[in-house]
Amino acid sequence: MKMVTLGKTGLVISRMGLGGIPIQRADVASAKALIQGMIEAGVNYIDSARGYTVSEEYLGEALEGYRDKFILATKSMSRTKEEMAKDIDISLKNFRTDYIDLYQIHNPSPEQFEQVQGEGGALEALKEAKAAGRIGHIGITLHSLDLFKKALELDWVETIMYPYNIVETQAEELIAECAKRGIGFICMKPLAGGAIEDGRLAMRFIAKNPNVTVIIPGMAEVKELTENIRAVEDETPLTAEEEAGMAAVKEELGTNFCRRCNYCAPCTVGIAIPGVFLMEGYYRRYGLKDWAMGRYEAMPVKAKDCIGCGVCETRCPYHLPIREMLKRASAVMDA
Repeated sequence: MKMVTLGKTGLVISRMGLGGIPIQRADVASAKALIQGMIEAGVNYIDSARGYTVSEEYLGEALEGYRDKFILATKSMSRTKEEMAKDIDISLKNFRTDYIDLYQIHNPSPEQFEQVQGEGGALEALKEAKAAGRIGHIGITLHSLDLFKKALELDWVETIMYPYNIVETQAEELIAECAKRGIGFICMKPLAGGAIEDGRLAMRFIAKNPNVTVIIPGMAEVKELTENIRAVEDETPLTAEEEAGMAAVKEELGTNFCRRCNYCAPCTVGIAIPGVFLMEGYYRRYGLKDWAMGRYEAMPVKAKDCIGCGVCETRCPYHLPIREMLKRASAVMDA
């Protein structure tokens, strides 16, 4: 596996790593087999999150005796110093380690983006943990293009994680800017949350972009690991057939796929429209029904509350039929 440097962190990592979401639907034995497969293949980057239920715990048990072979990253949705400090403690305990290489602020909203950096915000806890040697580096994960632009200007941001795939290419210029500024770019959602069925084609597309530091497809089985490695390591030029296949994916998904740019906001009745579609995708495609439903049910306003005003559709730069998409989501999530 090709090794790269994760921007200004200086960490040397594999070009492809493990996205830890699907570990939730596995078990410890599967996680151990996956870790062994990664060691044999030279894949050394792992990404999880406090919000991924048992992912940190399963990986922590699987990593016993092998911690020094991996660069470990996780993230938290805590927004205050106190909450973040607690989450760092929990992550360290779950992973059975005394340090985590990269700890990330997990997908803040525009309001939370300012909160985490303010007095008593989560960033204070991260900086203290970094000074104490409990975490090595600090990053941020985002779904907003506007926040991506802001994050590029912050001196504490060492890595940025953002969706990038055949369909979601809106951040390509900013990804290139990451490379110029020495900020490690971590590519999440390489299969667009499972919407792209041809995994090999999806990985080939991303691997061709030299500005992408590391790709983290969600994996729970050794078979998935093997297939993804084969695609990422294939450095041959894209064939005409592959390019046609990518164009077909764009055409198919481009008419009904939410890129989570959030330009549709604010919803007249307060629906977090991209969040609804994100949870629907996890429910339908990842086999994480309980996890997705738990987060959906916590939303104060749901897809069923749409009044059909259509204001969101006038703002959507991709001209998505949002009202119809919300109806489809409601049929699943509000059933």
